[in-house]
Amino acid sequence: MPRSLAPAFERFCQANTGPLPLLGQSEPEKWMLPPQGAISETRMGHPQFWKYEFGACTGSLASLEQYSEQLKDMVAFFLGCSFSLEEALEKAGLPRRDPAGHSQAGAYKTTVPCVTHAGFCCPLVVTMRPIPKDKLEGLVRACCSLGGEQGQPVHIGDPGVSRGKGPEQGSKALAAVSGLGLQMSLRFKELLGIKELSKPAYGDAMVCPPGEVPVFWPSPLTSLGAVSSCETPLAFASIPGCTVMTDLKDAKAPPGCLTPERIPEVHHISQDPLHYSIASVSASQKIRELESIIGIDPGNRGIGHLLCKDELLKASLSLSHARSVLITTGFPTHFNHEPPEETDGPPGAIALVAFLQALEKEVAIIVDQRAWNLHQKIVEDAVEQGVLKTQIPILTYQGGSVEAAQAFLCKDGDPQTPRFDHLVAIERAGRAADGNYYNARKMNIKHLVDPIDDLFLAAKKIPGISSTGVGDGGNELGMGKVKEAVRRHIRHGDVIACDVEADFAVIAGVSNWGGYALACALYILYSCAVHSQYLRKAVGPSRAPGDQAWTQALPSVIKEEKMLGILVQHKVRSGVSGIVGMEVDGLPFHNTHAKMIQKLVDVTTAQV
Repeated sequence: MPRSLAPAFERFCQANTGPLPLLGQSEPEKWMLPPQGAISETRMGHPQFWKYEFGACTGSLASLEQYSEQLKDMVAFFLGCSFSLEEALEKAGLPRRDPAGHSQAGAYKTTVPCVTHAGFCCPLVVTMRPIPKDKLEGLVRACCSLGGEQGQPVHIGDPGVSRGKGPEQGSKALAAVSGLGLQMSLRFKELLGIKELSKPAYGDAMVCPPGEVPVFWPSPLTSLGAVSSCETPLAFASIPGCTVMTDLKDAKAPPGCLTPERIPEVHHISQDPLHYSIASVSASQKIRELESIIGIDPGNRGIGHLLCKDELLKASLSLSHARSVLITTGFPTHFNHEPPEETDGPPGAIALVAFLQALEKEVAIIVDQRAWNLHQKIVEDAVEQGVLKTQIPILTYQGGSVEAAQAFLCKDGDPQTPRFDHLVAIERAGRAADGNYYNARKMNIKHLVDPIDDLFLAAKKIPGISSTGVGDGGNELGMGKVKEAVRRHIRHGDVIACDVEADFAVIAGVSNWGGYALACALYILYSCAVHSQYLRKAVGPSRAPGDQAWTQALPSVIKEEKMLGILVQHKVRSGVSGIVGMEVDGLPFHNTHAKMIQKLVDVTTAQV
């Protein structure tokens, strides 16, 4: 491209190192001299270059000799090629693609934008390789051993679009579902935006056989979009498949650099759409430690029998990919008092809201209509006292039918346009098998509970919505995933067990602890270089681990003491004792909960 554009294009590549790994550039007039030791892998007599004029591809050329005068003022850029990944594929026990070289593997334009710079702007282009499920983790680890950002996949699973929708304040009510003066603004949670694998933008389509998973890598063909975007009068680019072999060695992580902070684990987090996520061994181990810490049983309820490995890890991975989250809480166990709510649930929910706000995700809370005023005041006080950064929408739902639930979750009731990516229930009364709602003492409190369970049931049938339930006794929304264990091991479990299942069931000795742990797990994931790169799809800069805004948004003893004080001010009672005071589930704040919060934060922020 023209010499005048070279500095800007170099910075564009540096801002998007995943798809545009810049190996070097030529001096003007020396572009036709290949790098030292280079061997041009071309087919004589066949087109080798595309010509671009004012952003449009206007033809193909076998040689650039006729443009020798123009080339005197042009600079050539050499970009690393995805063929360099073949060694990693072989290392994982997978054959090389098309070893005879008869075809060019397909590359797909995505809807993921690269970071723009000085007129260069284009979507990310990716290549795809179908991988057997049992080879995924070995492959990803082999790719990451290459070093740099081009080796690591940017997406594993369904590449299509899952539409999300998030809450906005200050506009007209969503008739028949909330009535709270809040309207939901349509948002799109993009995976890659590739509609059909059978229609690549470049090369030949790849077939993904049953039992295999599509895995996507950033492609240097992204540069073709960049050339078009700058609309320079004249530019040239190699035709896909026309590569130059150099004596440069593939970038490999130096020995000793493949530490637990750089070695990835692969986790299946969604079946519809099929989606896998990755995080480092170090981050995953930290989150497992959090799961172990909150899994103690101070009330001797038998919750150890309900624990399922890695539920906190998978729930937090799923939440990290979400753009719009709906959280519900509220367990009216004190049915003879006003308000009947308990102090377990709202603090954990607000702690998670605070961290989701710091991650710039859209978030709303949904509660029983009879408790709307209470929760509105709680949130206002939390903002005033600095526990929350800003006010959040508080919704209600009283539908009572499958159609009503779908209408609430989806724009115009269309399951192709869900408003939320993830539903979270933290100490929320859950519907039992007989249709009633029970507290731990087997008292039916159905008259105080709205059918928010229906939203979780409807979400199971809507692609792109995941769900998490946090509970400490088995009668909470989402605990249907462990209902058999609840019936066998929890007192009154045969009656009180929640029958409604969430995708992930986070078990904690006190449900608030589960909310704190989810916030801490998200901090760990966003501070993890492996996961952060996967989230941003190798485009744009990474944020520094321990970002100050994230650190300030973590739960703290001071903030949670304020939060519990707000509940006490509104006469909310402890779940076990019924006391209006600084305790949750009969356990004192300072001797129990404060220590738990500090322990979670210490593990979360500890340097490895």
